[in-house]
Amino acid sequence: AITTWYPTLTKPSFNPPNWIFAPVWSMLYIMMGIAAGLVWDRIDFEKEIVKKALLFFAIQLALNALWSYLFFGLKNPMLAGLEIIILWLMIYETYIQFAKINKISGYLFIPYLLWVSFATVLNGSIWWLNR
Repeated sequence: AITTWYPTLTKPSFNPPNWIFAPVWSMLYIMMGIAAGLVWDRIDFEKEIVKKALLFFAIQLALNALWSYLFFGLKNPMLAGLEIIILWLMIYETYIQFAKINKISGYLFIPYLLWVSFATVLNGSIWWLNR
């Protein structure tokens, strides 16, 4: 659907060029991995809080994958738009949990939170323009 359906959609003027998504997501996943590693490193000292933080991390990662399926697989920007709000909340909670354990791991989540904030507006705009 990325090469067939997505190009046919009407997109807002602020839609970034397609080539930007791969490097941005690559950098965000690297930062998420480093953040999770910094949190995991504290498991021997703060087992319960680390387990809780990593549970939120796993949930937001699953929701991240689900968004792609809803948007591109089901070709349903409305459902993906509703789901991305839940994803944003889980990313925010992961940020809060990670920052309690390691400040740097929290900071590493800020670009992700900002990008998904932008993606939420973009998703909503695409839905609105193509309803």
